[in-house]
Amino acid sequence: MTAPSIASDSRVGSTRGRSRGGSGRSVLPGVRLTLGFTIAYLTVLVIVPLSTLFARTARLGWSGFWDAATAPRALAAYTLSVGTSVVAAVVNGVFGLLVAWVLTRYRFTGRAIADALVDLPFALPTAVAGVALTTLYSQNGLIGALFAPHGIKIAFTPLGIAVALTFIGLPFVVRSVQPVLETLPKEIEEAAATLGADRWQTFRRVILPALTPALVAGMSLSFARAIGEYGSVVFISGNMPGRTEIAPLLIMSKLEQYDYGGATAIAVVMLLTSAVILVSAGLIQRRAARRAA
Repeated sequence: MTAPSIASDSRVGSTRGRSRGGSGRSVLPGVRLTLGFTIAYLTVLVIVPLSTLFARTARLGWSGFWDAATAPRALAAYTLSVGTSVVAAVVNGVFGLLVAWVLTRYRFTGRAIADALVDLPFALPTAVAGVALTTLYSQNGLIGALFAPHGIKIAFTPLGIAVALTFIGLPFVVRSVQPVLETLPKEIEEAAATLGADRWQTFRRVILPALTPALVAGMSLSFARAIGEYGSVVFISGNMPGRTEIAPLLIMSKLEQYDYGGATAIAVVMLLTSAVILVSAGLIQRRAARRAA
């Protein structure tokens, strides 16, 4: 082979290496332009609105903020909001995983309809969902009437709030876990069975570690969606201060009373709470992903 041909082959090889390495020409514009658009987009839609919220709260002063944020009515609303949101996220984590497993691993009549129904809480207006849930779970409703003779009241109680938050948060878990299940090869389950593992051991030691990052992400999104939910809860909660009044409802009550300072103080507390929980969930998700890798 002559020297020119060797040089030509080396140039071709280096070009192919750059293409495979991802250092070739990108479909999108350069990093500076795309990064600029990203920062501008996030600034307009996220940073500016949140900064105005903190600026409004700063006008109260520390003592005014503390009084508004730690009032007994506000503390009861925080407890109810966080508690019911955590319950809804955990329930969605269990049953969302089960729904995603069935939709992914089994073929049955009506599977496409069941898969479409998962996204119904996304498309359904939350106020419509609240009216429907209240009608079903009230003491005279189709489902609530089954529990009423046993002394179990669902609507206008914290249990009813948890039901509504579970309803609106289920799709987040299912749609987070489902793609991972679809790409998870069934051969690893067969290999585990060949090595003598039973079904529970296969799920706990092989499947669950691979699903944990997606499951944590779905539950975090479900929690974040639930803690700020208003439309589907306003009817089924009954909005009784100190008993069934969640934080978003209290914020709306403050706004209706023109207490903008108190409303923003409560909103800041809920924002910080959500941020802490989401950041913690992100750390858990990354740690689980490293272990699974």
